[in-house]
Amino acid sequence: MIDFKKYENNSLLDMSEGERELVFGRAAEAAEAFAALDGIDTDDVAPLVSVLDHKNILREDICEKRFTRDELLANAPEQADGCFIVPGTI
Repeated sequence: MIDFKKYENNSLLDMSEGERELVFGRAAEAAEAFAALDGIDTDDVAPLVSVLDHKNILREDICEKRFTRDELLANAPEQADGCFIVPGTI
C-alpha cells in the first residue's frame, strides 16, 4: 500500500479531511489499476516505439560544405580571428 500522507507532506499540501479522503481514494484506485498490470506476462512481447507502422521519411543527414568561412563572416557586423562577435550574456 502506498503511503499517500508522505506525498502530502512532501508537496506541502494542506488539505481538509474531505479533500484528503477524495484524493487518497482516487490515488488508491489508480494504484490498484496499475497493480493489475503486474500480473500480465510480457516476456515474449517486443518493446514498441510507436503503435503506428510508419517508416522514417526524413532525409539522410549529409554534411555539405556550402559556404566558406569568409563568405559567412562577410555579413557579420563584428568579427575577430575568424569568429562572430556577439553581445555578452550573463
